[in-house]
Parts: sequence; C-alpha cells; structure tokens
Amino acid sequence: MRASASTAAFGRLEQFHPEPELDTGRAARPFNAATPLSQKRSESVGAALADVSFGPFRLLPTQFLLLEEDKPVCLGSRALEILIALLERRGQLVSKQDLMARVWPNVFVEPANLTVHISALRRALRDGRDGHRFIVNVPGRGYCFVASVDVSGRDN
Repeated sequence: MRASASTAAFGRLEQFHPEPELDTGRAARPFNAATPLSQKRSESVGAALADVSFGPFRLLPTQFLLLEEDKPVCLGSRALEILIALLERRGQLVSKQDLMARVWPNVFVEPANLTVHISALRRALRDGRDGHRFIVNVPGRGYCFVASVDVSGRDN
C-alpha cells in the first residue's frame, strides 16, 4: 500500500513538471558554449529591430553592439538588452515586469537589478546631459524611450 501511494504521488508531481522533450516530441536544444553571446542574443532580437540611430548613437542589434560615432560603447549585455527592448517599443511605456522578464527570463531577480542596469545605460548614453533625453521613468510603472530615432534596413 505504501509503494502505490508514493507512485501515485510521483504521478501527480510529474504532471506539474513535464519533460519538454517528452511533451513536444523534440529534443531540447543543447547549450553550445562555442556560440558567442552576441549571436545567441541577436537570434531573439535581430528580426524584430533594424539598425537604429538616435543622438550620437547607433544600435546594431544583429551584432549586439552600440556605437557612438563609430566607436563601440562599453555596455553590459543586460543593459544592452534593456535598450533593445525599449527601442522596439519606443514611445510606449514598457513595464518593469516586461523588462525583467525579457532580460532575466525564468530567473527571479530583485527589481533593484533593473534599476542598476537602467542607471548604467543612462550613464553610457549620458542621458539628461547636453540636452539629450533618451529614457524616461514613469515611477512605479516602467520606462519609455522618448528620443527621436532613425530606423534603417528593415528586415520585414
């Protein structure tokens, strides 16, 4: 009786944590350490956003690269992912939850992590200085990319 009770309990647990490769009939995509991070990131954003210029900056999302007057800007991958997300929905409010889900998928992080990376992004863009305003915070709700942009090379 005890063995059947544990088997039944296991069956109930299994329904909440199914193996993805068993449900879909396809194997999970293996992690390839040889693939550069920029290529992994650009696979998800390349088709969604073309090259974008704003102020003295140019974003090349397929290369996961931000340039300032043709010189690379030193910016971490998470801050760059936030910038891409904001540019994809420029002029619209992007909630903190949406940004966190995009930048840290399937991982619980404190909202302070988002604040830290937004701060790094604003610092790299010199947001608020020299008359440039790129990112506006709507307290308690999210962020909005407000600068005018020039989009080139649409993939669609």
